[in-house]
Amino acid sequence: MRTFVKKLHKTTGNFEDGKQLVRPSGSVGANYIEANEALSKKDFIMRIKICRKEAKESRYWIKLVDMHDIQKLENGGNSLIKGPTELMSIFGSILRESE
Repeated sequence: MRTFVKKLHKTTGNFEDGKQLVRPSGSVGANYIEANEALSKKDFIMRIKICRKEAKESRYWIKLVDMHDIQKLENGGNSLIKGPTELMSIFGSILRESE
């Protein structure tokens, strides 16, 4: 995600939205690591819920980014939205199996 944000058209909106996008996308991985080191089942479930929430937030910020020069970017918006959407499904499945 960071590489994508670096390649965005330099506008004030993209700068702010890009900052917002980088935060939850990094949080997904960090919370997944924490979930795997959970001290209890309750802690594990809470971390996975946070992962799903952060993936959803990442998808939201991808949709807000102005992709003015989208042809110049390696990953188009639709393919970027696919990643967080798939992660939301995976984390949802983990939650259904865990609860």
